[in-house]
Amino acid sequence: MISIFRRFASINHHYCVAHLHHLLPSVARVILLFIAWLNLVASQQSLGQAISHFKDIASDSSSQVSAKLPNEVPVERVVFGSCIKQDQPMPIFSEMLQADPDLALLIGDNIYGDSDDMAVLRRKYEKLRGNHDYAEFENSVPILATWDDHDYGLNDGGADFAKRSDSQIEFMRFWRIPRESNRWTREGVYHSEIFGPAGRRLQVILLDTRFFRSELKKGLERRIAGPYVADDDPQKTMLGETQWKWLREQLLQPADVRLLVTSIQCIPESAGQETWSNLPCERKRLFNLLRSTSAQGVILLSGDRHWAELSVLESELDYSLYELTSSSLNQKHPRGTPSENRFRAQPKTYHEENFGVINITWDSSGPIVELELRDLKGSTQFIQKVSF
Repeated sequence: MISIFRRFASINHHYCVAHLHHLLPSVARVILLFIAWLNLVASQQSLGQAISHFKDIASDSSSQVSAKLPNEVPVERVVFGSCIKQDQPMPIFSEMLQADPDLALLIGDNIYGDSDDMAVLRRKYEKLRGNHDYAEFENSVPILATWDDHDYGLNDGGADFAKRSDSQIEFMRFWRIPRESNRWTREGVYHSEIFGPAGRRLQVILLDTRFFRSELKKGLERRIAGPYVADDDPQKTMLGETQWKWLREQLLQPADVRLLVTSIQCIPESAGQETWSNLPCERKRLFNLLRSTSAQGVILLSGDRHWAELSVLESELDYSLYELTSSSLNQKHPRGTPSENRFRAQPKTYHEENFGVINITWDSSGPIVELELRDLKGSTQFIQKVSF
């Protein structure tokens, strides 16, 4: 009995509840459920939320944790994508699985929740998990995730979303974040992990560009990509001071390649869409932070736009800073034409279903990275080699 508990102690309580009932007497299962419930109360959720969550995990006998990647194993291939309509077919997940990734990143709009009713968000999350292609992918590949506005709950939402803390609970619940994670006790879903030994070390930093973001400024007329214009107010924030401090700490950690995940685009100029360029002081602050921390090997990953493109910034760091945007996983862009972007690294943009691939070759002289965009059939639409 003790060995069984030790085996599952490092796995979140959701998994334990789902599987230990096959191994333990009914009394022990009741005790385990009650402990999980007490943990929820202790984490400052309301009593009503705790009871609701307790009922959910008690009745859920089919849940399982997605594959886990040991942190000491070097990562050679990462797939990522964004913008999943949970009610539509998702055959692209089969192609992503065929790419044989070591790790997957789902970087925002992972459902189209768009509601301040947490029961609605929960049903839409479960609709995603009920899709066969997604479920097979989730059970086969380690996944790290962050959110964007639609899974956050409010289109174009930021710190003004009244239900942001409740939505964070639903995010944590769906992605089965372990109870020991500090994301249960602080605001925001930002997170970082490092994989691989020295010399082959990959850092993945997932930012939260929603929870703390200040209100965006709208222009007098809507432009082709949306209503927003640049706002140089230095008091406005994208990440909030706590997350900025955390990000600095992450960038000071040793790593050879760093994937900096931002749900919205960062390098492309403001063309009306949501982008870091709408808050130019914050965008500049990010580039200054990358420079002041001497963070090497940074590559930006973004989504949101419902098309894919590759951007590059040559002037801010002592190496070329690339940003690969991949969107959407199961939607075609209705307009089919991109907005302006003077930082585009390649002329081609892609407006049908797509996902990104990061291939890493751990060479003795330094890592070589290929940024690749693949379509619904797994064919390469464009590719860029990056070295540092």
